[in-house]
Formats: sequence, structure tokens, C-alpha cells
Amino acid sequence: MDVTRESGLILYRRMQLIRQTELALARAHQRGLVHGACHTYVGQEAIAAGVCHHLRREDVVFSTHRGHGHALAKGMEPGELIAELFGKETGCSGGRGGSMHLFKPEIGMMGTSGIVGPCILQACGGGYSFKLLDSDNVAVAFFGDGAVNNGAFHEGLNMAAIWKLPVLFVCENNQFATEVPFDYSSGNPHVAQRAEQYGICGIEVNGNNVHEIEQAAGRAVEQARQGGGPTLIECKTYRTRAHAEGMADFTYRTREAVDQWKERCPIEQLGQALIEADQAEPGDLKAIEDEVAEQVALGQAEAEQAAWPDSATATAHVFSGAGAAVPDPPEPGDRETTFVGATLEALAVEMKRNPTIFVMGEGIGQRGGNFGTTLGLYEEHGATRLCDTPICERGFVGLGCGAAMTGSRPVIDFMFVDFINDAFGEIVNQVAKMQYMSSGRLKIPILLRGCIGVGHSAATHHSGNYASIYSHIPGIRVVLPSTPYDAKGLFHHALRCDDPVLFLEHRELMATRGCVPETDYEIPFGQARVAREGTDATVVALSLMVHHTLTVAEKLAGEGHSIEVIDPRTVSPLDFDTILGSVARTGRLLVVDEAFGPCGLASEIAARVADVGFDELDAPVKRLNGTHAPVPYSPTLEQAVVPGADTIEAAIRALLEE
Repeated sequence: MDVTRESGLILYRRMQLIRQTELALARAHQRGLVHGACHTYVGQEAIAAGVCHHLRREDVVFSTHRGHGHALAKGMEPGELIAELFGKETGCSGGRGGSMHLFKPEIGMMGTSGIVGPCILQACGGGYSFKLLDSDNVAVAFFGDGAVNNGAFHEGLNMAAIWKLPVLFVCENNQFATEVPFDYSSGNPHVAQRAEQYGICGIEVNGNNVHEIEQAAGRAVEQARQGGGPTLIECKTYRTRAHAEGMADFTYRTREAVDQWKERCPIEQLGQALIEADQAEPGDLKAIEDEVAEQVALGQAEAEQAAWPDSATATAHVFSGAGAAVPDPPEPGDRETTFVGATLEALAVEMKRNPTIFVMGEGIGQRGGNFGTTLGLYEEHGATRLCDTPICERGFVGLGCGAAMTGSRPVIDFMFVDFINDAFGEIVNQVAKMQYMSSGRLKIPILLRGCIGVGHSAATHHSGNYASIYSHIPGIRVVLPSTPYDAKGLFHHALRCDDPVLFLEHRELMATRGCVPETDYEIPFGQARVAREGTDATVVALSLMVHHTLTVAEKLAGEGHSIEVIDPRTVSPLDFDTILGSVARTGRLLVVDEAFGPCGLASEIAARVADVGFDELDAPVKRLNGTHAPVPYSPTLEQAVVPGADTIEAAIRALLEE
């Protein structure tokens, strides 16, 4: 092992810090001080130390559930790591994350994840941000062998390859995915060889030889900084403790195998190499061990004495702060444009104003989007800011999450919202939670847009309406505009918001026209629109249903019935005060939503009104939803599964008779 004294001692200290911190955590887990899972890094210390040796503070690391070593190697203090696992407020994530969710963006530690694979995609996002911002920073993804049989691996490496992203993929092949042998679960157990299929460099190294790792990582990092694209490094290693502390360890492997690998301890190998090369004396190494032991002991003592998080803060950081006050929007005026034209105007203005905004999706570049959502922007901004993607929704949503974490504002265009569900895990487990888990230090300003709704005989895979599902998830804003005017104002606001936003545009509204001012303006989230005033009954209608309801209300007005129509515009947040105020005036409520009824938005609104406004009601709350069935193809069948003007009229008449 060819090492210099200076680098060798730095690496030795870093590896000792990881090892001793992990052993302290293992003992603490046995004492009950660690309240959840504890996945230690014992035996793998050379990898984190060797790779991070070449990273600057501004470089970013994304990691997996076995991430303690990566955090420490990137510069996290052992005390704040230990405090996090103890659940204390001085922990790196404020006690919100524990072992599997470690954040310190101030040093480029962008988080670890209890889900296998997302770190690969998020590192691609960090790399995309650096490319967009013309930075020579590098993103690193650490992951285990289990992740390479995950779709995120394929999608991530493919995207990194085609866009030559400055990313280093580090596979820590410790030979087991939890308890499943890698050789058993892999058609090709040689991870580094897989790089060739993507046209990128793949390197296999001894994961217990820190010098070999350090040299390979150094070359890969320099290549990335120079614009040469990504590298995959497979580090063959072994974890010598159980998958997680307290788990049975010898049901799937033998003590003999573990003992054999302990004899290949990377720390002992480095220490021996330093002594043999006359780069250190045993006393030098002992001094480092003692210094680290004191540091870890002090960190643990402080963690044990640290305060628990205030229970009153349990719901803090789900969303970002209110931000600056938004001026009242202008009157619509008399200039007409289409719904999609209105959002395009907002996107064009914001992309000129903010160079960190980029758009990803299938066909959104030169083509201008399936519905013209990005028409003309490619010519102005180019391929990096109007990026056509492979068909890999999970991949580019995960990339978007990482990009948002590292200074960009991605807009992800799904065409049809049905496709978003292929990225459900990335949205629910990553995009929606990162701000909260980082105690508000990370913002996730990502806009996800797609068409919803029944029409045009698109059948079940192009007609979805999943607003209720995503509004159930804390951390996501869900927007449902019904007019071009609202669409433009809400789109402006979404592109200035620091929260993830799901912007849902009904297919049947895309070509509708309405009055929209030329100037840019914002409509804040959580402000419903009274689309029509009335006194006899309140109808809360969503998206396209607003138009059907207004048609019916106009007809009923000719018969002397006064119907108030409320358009929520956003359902997360929901302007419940406006709805309740209307019900207090009319005494009756019907909620109309074309989406499925069970556990839906209509159910939620009805339940809240019954709970809070029961005394204001003169009749039971009524709901009108689409049929609880997949959307069929034939026009006659299609019309039968969603509310139309006729069914809305019948529902209002029935309510008035209650």
C-alpha cells in the first residue's frame, strides 16, 4: 500500500473516527439509548474515507441507510451524529431522522435514506444542478449492492451517462442485501462491469484498501470536475456486524466468514502499511486512537445530556414559511388566451427571471410539449433548461428532488398525471419529506405538472385524477385551477414557492379561453374563489366540474334558485374558511368531484363541514363523485363514470328539496 505520511494519517484518523463512533453507537443501542434502527458501517470505513478525501465542502453526498460513515467522512462531528440517534434536539436532523436520515447540507451532507435507491437519483440531480449553474462541484452517491438490482440504478446511471453529469457512483458491495446474498440475487454479480452498458467508466477496487479506493476516487472526481462525466466504482468489502444492531446475524452467514473478514480490517491494514513504509510509528497511531476516543466519548456525553426536542415543534418544517406578501392580482381585463397559453406565459417569464429553473419531460424540448406547455422555450433557453428525458418517471423525479436540494428549481412535465404514479415513492418518501427531515434547512422547490381528467376516449391510463391521494401527503401543495386566469396566477406562485407543488391541469380545459392580463401576477395558495354568489345552496366544485356547475347554476337561476359556487383552486392547502362561510349563509352543501368517491376530497370536505359547521346545516351534506371504477374507453361508457351537467343538476335539485 503506497501512502504518504500526511494523507495516510488523515485517512487513519478518519477511519478511526468512523469505527469508534460506530462501536459507541452499538454499545449505546444495547443500553437502550438508540431508540430505533442502527445500521453500523464497521468493516467498510476505507470506502467513505477514501472517497471523501477528494471532496470539497461544496461537493455533495447522498447516502443510504448505512450512512454514518459517509456523514462522518464528509465532516459531521460525532457528537451531532450520536445525538441524532439518541433523538436529541442537538442531532444533525434535530431528532427528526435517527440513524437512517442524516442531514447537514452546510457541509454537503445532503441526507441518507431508509429507502434503497433514491440516493442514486438525487446525486444525478445534484450533478444536473452543477451543470446548469456552471459549477465544477461533484455529487457522490453511496449505495449498497442491493441497490444495483433496483430500477433507480438503471435510470440513474443512464441519465448520468447521456447528460455527462459530474457524479461518482460508489457501490459498497458488502455481499448481502440485508440477508440475501448478492451472488444469488444478481444475474451479473460484477457491478463494475455494468457500467459498460451505459458507456461510462466502471472500476472494481478492494473495498478494504483505502489507498486503492482513494486513488480510484481521485481520478473519478477529477474527471467529473473537468466535464468528463460519471464513474461507477465497485468496492468489494464486507460488513462485520449485523445488518442492524439487535438483528440475528448468523442465519444467513457463518461466524467463520465474519472472522476471516475481520482479519482483513481496513484500519489495521492502513496502520501496518504506514509503519512498514516508515510513515508512522506505533505511538503515532496510538495517539490518534486516543484522541479520537476522547472526541467520541465527549460527543456521546454531550448527546446524553442534550435536551429532547420540544414536542410543540413536531409539525414544524412540513412546509416552508409564508414568504413575502403577495400583491392582490389584477382584474382579468379583456385580453383572451387559452388555459395552456396562460401557464406558458407564466413559465416564460419565470425562466427569464430565474436562471435556476429548468424543465424536464418527454418531448418538452424542440417539440414544445404534448399540449404546447413549453412551446418556443427551447429556442430561447436550450437543451439544458428544456431537457427531453427518457421514459423514466421515477428517475427524473428523483433527479428533480436532488436538483431542488442543490440550488435549482425543476419543473417536471408528466404529460398525463397517470405517469406520475411510477414515481410515487420518490414523491411521497423523498420530495415530500426532505424539508421536514432536514429540520427546514433544505428547501424542495420542485413543480410537478400533468393533465388529469376524463375525456377524449383516453381510457384508464390517460384519464386519472389523483388529487385526493397526493393531498393526503404532508409536504406537497396540490393545485387544481379551472380558468386560464387562475392557471397563470397559480403557476407564477408555484414557481416562486419553496415547497413541492403538484399542478394538475384538466385535459378538457387546456384549450378553453378566458381573460388573462399580460402582466405577471400571483394567486396565493389556499385562497378559494367564489365563482358565483348565491343564497339557497353551496356547491364546491373542483377543476372541470366548476364549469359544469356554473352552467347548471345559470339554468336554475332562471327558475328562481340561487346557487353559490365555490372553486377551491388549491386542495392542499384547502381554504376551508371560505367553504364554511358559504355554508353558513346557504345552509346546504354539495361537493362535486369527478374523481373516485371513497376517501376522496369530497369526503374530506363533507366530513369537515359536518364536524365544524353542523349547526349551520339545514340538510345533510351531499357528495357527487365519479364512479369507483377504472375509466373505460367507449364514449358512452366514459360519460357514464363521471358527473356531467345533468347529474349535477339532479343532485342540486335533490339537495334543495331536503
